[in-house]
Amino acid sequence: MMASGETTSALRIAADIGGTFTDIALMLADGTVAIGKVPSTPDDYSRGVIDGATALLAELAIDPAAIGDVLHGCTVATNAILEGKGARTALVTTRGFRDVLEFRRVRVPRLYDPLYVKPQPLAPRELRFEVTERLAADGSVVVPLSEDDVLTAVDALRRADVQAVAVCFLHSYANPAHEERVGAILRRELPGVFITLSCEVLPEIREYERTSTTVINAYVGPPVARYIRSLAAELKGAGLTGPLLVMQSTGGILSGEAVTRVPARIVECGPAAGVIGAAWQAARSGHANVITLDMGGTTAKAAMIENGNLVRTDEYEVGGGISLSSRLVKGGGYALKLPMIDISEVGAGGGSIAWFDRGHALKVGPASAGAVPGPACYAQGGEQATVTDANVVLGFINPVALAGGTVPIDATRARRAIQTHVAAPLAAPLRDAAWAVHVVATANMMRAVKAVSTYRGRDPRECVLMAFGGNGGIFAVELARQLQIAKVLIPPAAGVFSAIGLGVAPVEFGQTRAYLRRLSAIDRDHLHGVLAALDGEVRSMLGRRADELDMLHLAAIRYVGQAFELLIPIGSAGSGRDELDALRDDFAREHERTYGHRSDNDADVEVVAVQSIGTVRAAPGKRPAISLRPRRGVAESVRECYFGPEAGVHATPVIDRAGLSTTPRAGPLVIEEYEGTSVVPPGASAMLDGHGNIVIGTVE
Repeated sequence: MMASGETTSALRIAADIGGTFTDIALMLADGTVAIGKVPSTPDDYSRGVIDGATALLAELAIDPAAIGDVLHGCTVATNAILEGKGARTALVTTRGFRDVLEFRRVRVPRLYDPLYVKPQPLAPRELRFEVTERLAADGSVVVPLSEDDVLTAVDALRRADVQAVAVCFLHSYANPAHEERVGAILRRELPGVFITLSCEVLPEIREYERTSTTVINAYVGPPVARYIRSLAAELKGAGLTGPLLVMQSTGGILSGEAVTRVPARIVECGPAAGVIGAAWQAARSGHANVITLDMGGTTAKAAMIENGNLVRTDEYEVGGGISLSSRLVKGGGYALKLPMIDISEVGAGGGSIAWFDRGHALKVGPASAGAVPGPACYAQGGEQATVTDANVVLGFINPVALAGGTVPIDATRARRAIQTHVAAPLAAPLRDAAWAVHVVATANMMRAVKAVSTYRGRDPRECVLMAFGGNGGIFAVELARQLQIAKVLIPPAAGVFSAIGLGVAPVEFGQTRAYLRRLSAIDRDHLHGVLAALDGEVRSMLGRRADELDMLHLAAIRYVGQAFELLIPIGSAGSGRDELDALRDDFAREHERTYGHRSDNDADVEVVAVQSIGTVRAAPGKRPAISLRPRRGVAESVRECYFGPEAGVHATPVIDRAGLSTTPRAGPLVIEEYEGTSVVPPGASAMLDGHGNIVIGTVE
């Protein structure tokens, strides 16, 4: 049962770890927010959290003991997968199904790339063990479980010195008995080894997706558990004794101890926090349809807020060059089939390295200079050309220091890196070479935005673009223009916005269950009974009464014969026949929006699974108003900025947010703030709205 997160203190502190910086947001009793930004510490990410939190508290003369909840978003699970640094993981599976992870979906994601090499399975073949057993699709036993086979596998697992074991049997979603028995044996015989059962993680159909998700959960389990428990101990050592609450990929927070049991749920927790903050700010600002762009030091993330609601998915792929949920782009990464916010992520951040492929085409990312050594301009040993170095050369980034002077910038090193690694190979002038890096990085981000918009049948022109992260404001207008988006919003505290999102995120947990049947044959009472059982599991995990939760029910629906589903909200129980009719109609409309067509044949619609998501109702005053404590402003100055070969060089005013008013100010402008920078190019204009957002009109 998780800690409630409710404390007597009104003070809450949030820390979000990025690839380059760790962002801190302190929610104060008066409803304002104080922010801090420190370099991330890849050797021990918790050190950056402690350093940033204690420095901000010391600056404000606040006793750490006065802090209640400690909210956290991290990249530990994601990095373990991307860097291949997860646990030594084994798989125990049904005899004859050892190579499911190799076969994947039997498709190549890059149709015209004959040299494509798929990612290596997280559980290598020598650590995949078969057990005699077999269940039918209805859960009946075809072949009994051989415990002798299980004990033989245990001996092999012990000799292999594995750190984690995933167990995934055929059709265990219909009958978990075999998996549960094997899990009991493994936990008895292999104490200290992280054991994951597919019936606990993903009791749904789809053999490969269920196996992959279970293996991911096992693979990231030990590093996530070590990190969370180490961070909790270090926080207490620093005097921060409040509950540690961790963001999930769904956009809800959960106790740190509960997260160690379901670690795969935090694979995209940092990006999810930013989307939660964006939805909160968009609602306050009166914008219902928003595309978010979160660009930090390592990656760029995009998501959609539609009619004021988060867009959720239950299928995702992490790794493979782009992490995303898409029915049109599949097979490049590791399948993760869990409820989450629909976020697309590409390797395009401030630290992304510019390089040339074998065809001498300029590329940017996904490799990153990260926090150490960082871009060349940080003068910490990095020599390769990065996006940040290009932006220094272009004049977009302060050539002296960032983050209120705490991160010195060496413009000479930036120019040398771009000249050596980009301009010379291109035989191009220095500024044109830097602009080329800027353009390629923008093109990379376009992939992420399209994955959540046009690939989903949505028109970006109907949305505003909300940009945040330390670098989001630099690229937002250029990206919006290419997408024909007329308005860009830069929210308050944009450079630490994921930390702000942690502060407004609800305590939440979701559970799913297989429910394969034709919609026309569903018994409403049976459906409500299944949902009620799921609600009970959610309440148990959250440790809450029913009257403390808002419940959202979803159904994964498809036309018979299709391979993938759409998630559709289920209406309230007790609404009779209209409930299922509405579900059918909503699915048909969503199918038409996504794929451009629909079928009116009622008998061809089927439900595959149902979900229950419980959200704890927020106590009054728990969420900040995102009103920032004042910092010393930037004195207006002028510096040369290069906006590409067409617009050329402009003497550009450099101002802070306070230098804007409710009257539009014509670009070019560079808006410098403590935690981030925004660029308003020629032909655009910027102003402030009544909610503290910078509103940029992208066209004259």
